[in-house]
Amino acid sequence: MSKVTMQDIADALGVSRVSVWKVFNDQPGVSSTLKHSILDMASKLGYNSLSAITVSNKDMNNFKNVSLVVSRPDSAVFWIDIIHSMAKELALHNVNLLYTYIQSSYDNNFQIPDILTGDNVGGIVVMNLYDRHIIKRLIKLPTPKVFLDTVPSITEKMLACDLMLIEGRSAISAIIDDIVKKGCSRLGFIGDLNYARTNLERYQGFVDGLALHNIPLDPTTCYTDSIGISSYQSKIFEFLDSIKEMPDAFICVSDYVAQFVAMYISEHPKRFNKPILLTGFDGSKEYVNVADKITTASVNTRQLGRRLALQVLYRMEHPAAPYETVYIHPEISYFSSIFPN
Repeated sequence: MSKVTMQDIADALGVSRVSVWKVFNDQPGVSSTLKHSILDMASKLGYNSLSAITVSNKDMNNFKNVSLVVSRPDSAVFWIDIIHSMAKELALHNVNLLYTYIQSSYDNNFQIPDILTGDNVGGIVVMNLYDRHIIKRLIKLPTPKVFLDTVPSITEKMLACDLMLIEGRSAISAIIDDIVKKGCSRLGFIGDLNYARTNLERYQGFVDGLALHNIPLDPTTCYTDSIGISSYQSKIFEFLDSIKEMPDAFICVSDYVAQFVAMYISEHPKRFNKPILLTGFDGSKEYVNVADKITTASVNTRQLGRRLALQVLYRMEHPAAPYETVYIHPEISYFSSIFPN
């Protein structure tokens, strides 16, 4: 009779091979009831000693993969830098990073990729995914997970996973303090608040900053509605067209948004009878019309990627540990370029 494998025991119980591996390697994350069932099944299959269980190389290697779940294969340099840094850090721990594409919006044909439902990965990192329904499906997977940002409607309690966020509330408040000291007293905000938790917190920082300086919020200079990924230019241009009197400054939720505002200003200079300041967020160098010209909160993407890798490794090793919400603070880069230039 050949030696029993972990897969034999898993198949007999209808459980994952990862659960069997955890029991035989004294790892946390398996209930006492399931542990007893696994050991009992091993005994029923004719082996009373754990030393008789064959641990194949394939079984061990299954815990050496982390899946990165993303919804946009044409990611910007900002995201690519994070991914490369994460892959390098995981490699130092002999862990492979597997790139798993998932559609960006939910429909009736949506299916979780097979690699996420099998035993081939020991951890999952989710980034740049902002569909509530897909996120709720991913949450149900038993594999340890770390999310980089999420949608505002998904609370930490609902997420039940580690969550990492780029801090924006205090950063935007500090940026407004600088803007007001430069003489600006009428401020606008542009950013989709339904898109991401970080967007919402940046808007909260905008409101905080106004309150600190007793500046009333002017809804006519704020655009916070949903924006489709392919509609940013048209929506922002349409909003700017609707403003009768331009503010002294626009606080943009990201450098990506700021580039469209700068583009509008350059194409419609007659609409601006006074100079205007722009601010952004992320510190991206991709958008040449605003790069190194506007105040922004610069994110160290390499350190962020490394921190994500370490977080998922910790979660894989300690699946029963309390879930964490981690804030990564950016560094504000102050510039005073005015538009139109």
